[in-house]
Amino acid sequence: MKIVNGVDSSYLKRSVDAGTEEQRIIVKDIIANVKNAGDKALKEYTLKFDQADLSSLLVSEEELEAAYEDVDKEMVAIIEEAAENIRSYHQNQLKTSWMVTKEDGTILGQKITPLDSVGVYVPGGTAAYPSSVLMNVVPAKVAGVARIVMVSPPNADGKLPSAVLVAAHIAGVKEIYKAGGAQAVAALAYGTETINSVDKIVGPGNVFVALAKREVYGDVDIDMIAGPSEIAVLADETANANEVAADLLSQAEHDTRASAVLVTTSQVLAEQVSAEVEKQLSELPRKEIAQKSIEDFGLIVLTETMDLAIESINAIAPEHLEIITENPFELLGKIKHAGAIFLGRYSSEPVGDYFAGTNHVLPTNGTARFSSPLNVDDFQKKSSVISYSEKAFVLNGQKIAAFARLEGLEAHARAIEARYKNK
Repeated sequence: MKIVNGVDSSYLKRSVDAGTEEQRIIVKDIIANVKNAGDKALKEYTLKFDQADLSSLLVSEEELEAAYEDVDKEMVAIIEEAAENIRSYHQNQLKTSWMVTKEDGTILGQKITPLDSVGVYVPGGTAAYPSSVLMNVVPAKVAGVARIVMVSPPNADGKLPSAVLVAAHIAGVKEIYKAGGAQAVAALAYGTETINSVDKIVGPGNVFVALAKREVYGDVDIDMIAGPSEIAVLADETANANEVAADLLSQAEHDTRASAVLVTTSQVLAEQVSAEVEKQLSELPRKEIAQKSIEDFGLIVLTETMDLAIESINAIAPEHLEIITENPFELLGKIKHAGAIFLGRYSSEPVGDYFAGTNHVLPTNGTARFSSPLNVDDFQKKSSVISYSEKAFVLNGQKIAAFARLEGLEAHARAIEARYKNK
């Protein structure tokens, strides 16, 4: 890995894959076709893109039962425990409606209401991501969403991966459909004969899924447009080079555009990690992907002081940040920008990916400067509550009317003054 002194965060910025003009046209055509032809279009696209000839889009009870037979019972138990950890963590994020009564009798408050329906997109293809199911579904359930719909592209045999179905069942999904790509996003947004539309769409996908989510945003809400994965490790001389290298590669194997960065005050650690990454790369099953990621977006940043190291971390605003120092909690307060923060030697990034309970749907590409991990708030909405008292109205009515006239809105002012006339 390349070692540099200090860092210009722009070195690590990867442009968001906004797709080509041709891809955008394809996505718009797919959405229009699904809006017009419904299930027929979904099945045609599934045959074209996934080589699956479907008689039904809905996953049956028999398929769910078969999935449980296919997944090892010990693995089922692990998924159940992970789901409970995620549920427990997100339960702490719940907020309640509130109201306050002022001295003049005015009541002001906020009413929190769960969304009626949410669609969860789960990537398919050669990989299966049951963890993605849990991370997107469980917070929605905790928030109180009544209807959660899952879509995922089937394999050529017309089935979804068994582990994905088991995770969906454990998480509490009642509607699961075999549909992927931009066509599935369109179905969730606008509905078909089989799939009723939803209010919000969450979950990662390829460039066509991302473009479709952008296209339907406004008709429905979306979570975020996720970029390639990234990790930054903040370490001092107490860190273990073998472990740090393994953590860096845990993200590099995701994608050729994934970013893996070590920021350290130790020259010795920097050199050891660089050598260890090369050694471990040769033994990885996804070596080609990880190597390309390390070559293009891998970096070791050497700083003279820990304060400069933290400055570099805040400039990067990483999706995942591991702090592996002698006293990691002492540094936590200085971290301003990071999606998820892992403290200490045993808090390796995959702990959060799968089991600890925190959400692994995180802001990428520096957006941790202004956005947060997927959480319960993403599945609820807030309404203002106003009950103005007569006393407050008499005291402030003319002020309100004057403000309205300042903006040239006479009818606003008269709506206030009508109540004076009727007293």
